[in-house]
This record gives sequence, C-alpha cells and structure tokens, in this order.
Amino acid sequence: MKDHEHPFFRPLWRRILVVLVCAGWAVFEYSMGSTGWGMAAAAFTAYAIWQFFYLYKPVDPDAPAPDAGETPADEKEK
Repeated sequence: MKDHEHPFFRPLWRRILVVLVCAGWAVFEYSMGSTGWGMAAAAFTAYAIWQFFYLYKPVDPDAPAPDAGETPADEKEK
C-alpha cells in the first residue's frame, strides 16, 4: 500500500474496496474479542484512507505518460 500512485489504484472503486476490506477486518476482529488485531486492522484502515484519499492525486487522462515522449537527450539532437 505504500505505492499509492501505482496504476492499479487509479480506479476509485479499487481504493474504496481496499479501505472497506480493512474496515471489515477491523470490525470482525473486534467482534471476535481480539482487540489487538482489531486495533491493527483499524490502523491499516486509517493508513489506507490517508494514502488513497488524502495523498492521492488523480492522473489527468489527457496528459501523456511520463515515459512516452521525448527525453531531454532527444531534444538536444534537434
């Protein structure tokens, strides 16, 4: 989850699903009486929210890909 800008996480539904799975895991652990694992899962949930909704910057679909296009070396040759 550290690489929140990975192309896999571009669709909003995937980011929401990851957060919901973590939250569901936390609820499950708390309901089973395992507060330690529940707190760990709640921390994962908070971290996922931070990464996927606070720090995440949407990619402009009209912008060229970073590796598509000319490099500075190509521009010097012109």
